[in-house]
Amino acid sequence: MLRAHSTTIATGTVLLSCFASAALGQAYPAKPVRIVVPFAAGGGVDLTARILAQRLTERAGQSFIVDNRTGASGIIGTEYVAKSAPDGYTLLVGSQTSQAVVPAMYTKLNYDAARDFVGVTEIAVSPLVIVIHPSLPVKSVKDLIALAKARPGQLTFGAASGGTPHMAGELFKLAAQVDLLFVPYKGEGPAIADALGGQISMVFSNLPVGLPQAQSGRLRALAVTSRQRVATAPDIPTAAESGLPGYEASTWFGLFAPAATPREIITKLNADSVAALSGADVKERMAGQGLFVVANTPEQFAEFLKAEIPKWGKIVKDAGVKPQ
Repeated sequence: MLRAHSTTIATGTVLLSCFASAALGQAYPAKPVRIVVPFAAGGGVDLTARILAQRLTERAGQSFIVDNRTGASGIIGTEYVAKSAPDGYTLLVGSQTSQAVVPAMYTKLNYDAARDFVGVTEIAVSPLVIVIHPSLPVKSVKDLIALAKARPGQLTFGAASGGTPHMAGELFKLAAQVDLLFVPYKGEGPAIADALGGQISMVFSNLPVGLPQAQSGRLRALAVTSRQRVATAPDIPTAAESGLPGYEASTWFGLFAPAATPREIITKLNADSVAALSGADVKERMAGQGLFVVANTPEQFAEFLKAEIPKWGKIVKDAGVKPQ
């Protein structure tokens, strides 16, 4: 009788726990949610966060508020979320810059990008386009590699240090085994301006920035850096198919929570985020900015991060990239 009574108590405890967990997920969010963007307003991370926040607000009946906490290459905002209460009310929209590149560039951080966060969903991905000044005598990636080998250290590319356009160039150097000279800029705009003026040879540019310049003929597009061609520029081949097999370097954006956030809240956030991102109008708005919706599960995002974080960390180390 004692054993049966103990079993009944244990079963009841499990059921109460399940009911409590379910109630926790259903009740969330009960107050406004802060979505931290560790970079300045106007960039890809900020744009992605604002589109998602608007739709989550509409779905949840609570405000999802974007909070730009900038500084130190994204470290300030990222650390703030890592140290926040794991209750679902402080989230992060990060990218491979904040979650993979910066942690490899800075050896002393007060958080671990892999250990201190749980991924809710990969929101979107944004390929780059390799654009060159038309005076360069090349028409393809294969031509560019040949010219770079013939002129070691003479061809230049510009970008903000540590950002995806910079890291895409470093990956290109390693994959093609060529010597390109990196010229650091404060942002992509000044780099594109100097490429237009012929002061630098090329830019690994975000699509919304570089593609219009190529379409106008002021720069020449050689390839996109994604695994597949992009619908907004179907005539531009991928780098992989045009001379550099296996090359891929796209910007990605993801929604993260502090690592100890209850599973029920992560599940609710994921379901709401996927629904928010799946509308045709959201996908169209994203595509207009060179962003392509992913909206996967936490498990799929975790598998992606397992490969992506060490990939960019290795490139940082192999290329000797240092904070500027």
